[in-house]
Amino acid sequence: MTKHPKIWLWAIMLVPWLSVPFIGKKSIKRFFAASLFITLSIRLESYIAEKRKWWWFYERLFPKARGETPLLWGQYLVGSIWILKYTYGHFFKYLIVNFFTDLFFIFPFSDFLKKLGVFSYVRLSRPQVMIIFFVKSLLLYGFQFVKENVTFANGIRLKSKN
Repeated sequence: MTKHPKIWLWAIMLVPWLSVPFIGKKSIKRFFAASLFITLSIRLESYIAEKRKWWWFYERLFPKARGETPLLWGQYLVGSIWILKYTYGHFFKYLIVNFFTDLFFIFPFSDFLKKLGVFSYVRLSRPQVMIIFFVKSLLLYGFQFVKENVTFANGIRLKSKN
């Protein structure tokens, strides 16, 4: 499709950040921790995925960085904040939005990345990837729920004042 997949990878990482000023400081402050948590969790997952050859990145932005770097620090981190901003507190709505977002990534977007020569699934089927994404969506929502609603036995309250 193109001789310059790194340009696309830069765009995948940087373009989502152009939307950050429109999120609002209050929402960024409220949802950044959960988004960072899930991004770092996926970063750890990528070690397992590489070792077990679940998927493979053929192109990297930086030689020593993982192939997932642009997706994680661009679309995933910023996208998680946006999704939580508009769906948190409405679990069914959250699940639907996540389902369609994941479906978009797993089918047309991953096909696009494959055509670019950037990424492909190896030992996981798309339904298996969908299950993994679903579990991660539950972790993201669960982290935010705990952050806002849990009081620990020693009286420490994590509920934010947002």
